[in-house]
Amino acid sequence: MEYLNRPLTVRGMELATRLVMPPMATGGCDEAGRVTQNLRAYYDDKTRGGYLGLVITEHSFVSPEGMAGPRQMSVASDEDIPGLWQLVETIHRNGCRVVAQINHAGRAARPQQAGLVPVGPAEAAFSADRPGRVLTGADIAQIVRRFADAARRVVAAGFDGVEIHSAHGYLLNQFYSPLTNTRTDEYGGPVENRVRIHLEILRAVREAIGPEKALLLRLGAVDHVPGGNTLEDAVAAAKLLEAAGLDLLDVSGGMTGFTVKGREEMQGYFTPETARLKEELTIPVLVTGGVTDPLAAEAILRAGQADLVGVGRALLKDSRWAEKAMTGKA
Repeated sequence: MEYLNRPLTVRGMELATRLVMPPMATGGCDEAGRVTQNLRAYYDDKTRGGYLGLVITEHSFVSPEGMAGPRQMSVASDEDIPGLWQLVETIHRNGCRVVAQINHAGRAARPQQAGLVPVGPAEAAFSADRPGRVLTGADIAQIVRRFADAARRVVAAGFDGVEIHSAHGYLLNQFYSPLTNTRTDEYGGPVENRVRIHLEILRAVREAIGPEKALLLRLGAVDHVPGGNTLEDAVAAAKLLEAAGLDLLDVSGGMTGFTVKGREEMQGYFTPETARLKEELTIPVLVTGGVTDPLAAEAILRAGQADLVGVGRALLKDSRWAEKAMTGKA
């Protein structure tokens, strides 16, 4: 696997291979969102042998009202840091780099157990069976601070970098998509306004983590439904993010989720998007979605459709998939 085995440096983060374990929710934390022994064992099993260049841990909530579900990992409190540190040590011991994905679920939150109300960019984000509250300018400023505070904790726990989550219909994706963002202020309208909150968070996170750590963003690039984001929107957004200091763009699905209708059997659901984005950007681009064949992952890299390939379901099913892929035994 010539291309999969090529190293890559993202800012100061040296990756031994181009194979990535993407974030996959496990529900393996305790009720407070703290790392458990079972969760450490899970990541130990997946990373053994160091065949993965990078692990992006499952999405972690930056504040209680942004929690997507029970037993989700938390980066919302300084009390989370010791457990996160132990998790990082486990993954580093196996020879892999690790980045924490931080997230606010927005309208997709399930915080009722805390007596909180889901929030979103506009009324269009809600429905009769899923009510919520529209964010004010002051609310947005507070969310920016929440992301920065979470990123500071990530660095304190020893992670190699931070990934901001803006895909799969969560809060930042809700701001990015015109399907759910119908605001008429500076955070709505053209794509440069719809990613304003992303740019504010990106800059605040960079200040929190310093110049040494890698800063990634997962973008639900295209909605693939009428009235949603287009590939041209994704290009415009990605260029703004790169200019603001983003180190790596991680491309996935938007408001329609993890897959694209009509591409379910495709190895690399989002390669048409990443191939175009690579033409427009100088930073590395990661593609995840549907890759189960090592030869397909190699072909994606060889064709220049992405710089790194994330493999989720296959690795979830077989913890030795990465080893078999890299040694030609798959």
